[in-house]
Amino acid sequence: MDAVTPKNDIARHDPVVRPTQEEAEAAVRTLIAWAGDDPMREGLIDTPKRVVNAYKEWFQGYDEDPVKYLSRTFEDVQGYDDIVIMRNIEVESHCEHHIAPFRGKAFVAYMPSEAVVGISKLARVVEIFAKRLQTQETMTAQICDAITESLAPMGTAVFIEAEHQCMSTRGVHHRHVTTVTTQFTGVFKSDADLRNRFLKMCEK
Repeated sequence: MDAVTPKNDIARHDPVVRPTQEEAEAAVRTLIAWAGDDPMREGLIDTPKRVVNAYKEWFQGYDEDPVKYLSRTFEDVQGYDDIVIMRNIEVESHCEHHIAPFRGKAFVAYMPSEAVVGISKLARVVEIFAKRLQTQETMTAQICDAITESLAPMGTAVFIEAEHQCMSTRGVHHRHVTTVTTQFTGVFKSDADLRNRFLKMCEK
């Protein structure tokens, strides 16, 4: 079995031993039985395999490094010296408290210093962090930190708005309530006009 060290838990030092596919499927059968159903009935007998395969897709961000996607930059920008922003990046993630989905949009911007990165790479960084268990607040900070550390821009800005099913389908059962998180560094933090310009670009 492979050992996995959670990349978003800096306080943990012991590697996590990843269970086998068979062990993971057995765990799903246990949960089905705990819920009150028969994991061996026809409609559920293949569910453990489907759930585990879905987890592989939902949480593939643990196997990917965002720095890799930000490492190839371009210095020939023909004198461009303004904000680079990507709007309406789809966010599909799961909260670490209930492993319930949350979905929304991310807006990511940076002010280049000397180099820019391919625009698709910014969306890929969002996707990598989204496909891990965490809070929206943590994900927002992780995206901002990755861009800041890899590109060394004059400033980075991240805005995420999402609806959490742990709130809409359980607990208080409030639908259509969204959570907004932001993170700013550099000129976006020090220059209120620039920050407000970015936030204006995030309006629907």
